[in-house]
Amino acid sequence: MSYRLSPIDTQYFAPDHEGDDFTVIGSVVTRSDALGHVTGRTEFFEDVRPSGLLHLKMHRSTRHHARLAGVDSSAALAVPGVVRVLTGADIPNNLYTPLKLINVEPDDEPILAVDKVRYLGEPIVAVVAETEAAALAGAAAVRVDYVDLPPVFDVEEALADGAPIVNEYHGKNYFTYEGHHCRRVRLGDVDAGFAEADHVFEWRYQSSPIEQAPVETTGCTVVPQPDGRLRIHSDTQACFFTLDNTALILESDFNKLRIVGGTVGGGFGGKVDVVVEPVACVAAMVTGRPVKFVYGRHEEMQVSSPRAAERIYIKDGVLADGRIVARQVTAYIDAGAYSRHTPYGTTKAAAHFPGPYTIPNVRIDCHCVYTNRTPSSAMRGFGVTIGDFALESQMDRIARELGMDPLRLRLKNAYRDGDMKAHRKRAEGTALIEVMQKAAELVGHELPDEYRRMSSLEAR
Repeated sequence: MSYRLSPIDTQYFAPDHEGDDFTVIGSVVTRSDALGHVTGRTEFFEDVRPSGLLHLKMHRSTRHHARLAGVDSSAALAVPGVVRVLTGADIPNNLYTPLKLINVEPDDEPILAVDKVRYLGEPIVAVVAETEAAALAGAAAVRVDYVDLPPVFDVEEALADGAPIVNEYHGKNYFTYEGHHCRRVRLGDVDAGFAEADHVFEWRYQSSPIEQAPVETTGCTVVPQPDGRLRIHSDTQACFFTLDNTALILESDFNKLRIVGGTVGGGFGGKVDVVVEPVACVAAMVTGRPVKFVYGRHEEMQVSSPRAAERIYIKDGVLADGRIVARQVTAYIDAGAYSRHTPYGTTKAAAHFPGPYTIPNVRIDCHCVYTNRTPSSAMRGFGVTIGDFALESQMDRIARELGMDPLRLRLKNAYRDGDMKAHRKRAEGTALIEVMQKAAELVGHELPDEYRRMSSLEAR
């Protein structure tokens, strides 16, 4: 079957303009995958339907925090069509390893729960069956006896003396950074800056977990190969990251695995956690048959890792003319029950929290906190996005308190080339001032001459 572009199509699938100095800016640029999407030819992992396919479903925790007194899978094995039931004992290395590859440890999340569950929906038993319906029935038939433990859901309550310990792999409800209870950034003398200030403003900002809600839910299909390798068709956003982490969990040579990916039906950061591939691979290995493991919509909303909830306190010391001379930020990033990518996101947040402003005195304390919520992870600039919301809300509120144009407040404090950022990196190629000036011009926002003459290339 051939496909011919119509005149309307050519508007969107035309090549770059020849002879232009720029081939992207100001041009209509074809997405490399657009034609496949609009013609229905794009292949997603669920389009792979090998013969003999088995289906995997999870029995998940019905408690936020509890010890496992007993797990009985006998009724699941009796369900017609159920082939195999997997527990943590069947996983070669029953710990997720998402940050091991960048030397962030300890690994702290079982693939299948052993002894304890730490969030609602945590997987305990994997049921492998001939049909999806049989797998679901088998998962529902598993019986678990719980000894309930007190849960903790608030980040500051989790850090209080006497709070229930969520994650025993750490022995405390926070991630340790180089011996410190939080990721710290220090520049100048914040106390002296506040003493110098004409005004001190402090406000609190709070976000909730945010689910990425992709159209395609998280999943994979694993197909054993005649040479003993496993071919993994996945909707992962990071093929080699998934391959490496799956191999570590399987205690397998890396070349025994092949990842087929590249087409993702929406991810936004949420499909980098390597949570479905390892257990599906184990199921394929023990059965010798292809295995498909894909989240239902309820699972995607309940247990796929969201953007972390954050609580942020920002305290600013400001001179009467609007210059910020001291900024103190105390942030609590809710990792949920396990680390996943949140220790890394917390580091990004700490480095970013002073914002795009040159402030001579900065103190940042950024806590990565464990609670009995669903583990959080990556989503579109995680560690930065919510911080930007808080920082720019703070700037608007300061401007209102001072009776000052919020754009002029930002121009006055914007960093310039050569300025030292709080995390000891020189600002280069900033162009922040010029972007704000151009934005003001485009919307007809009047700026006095002194603000229009400002340049990111000139020292203060």
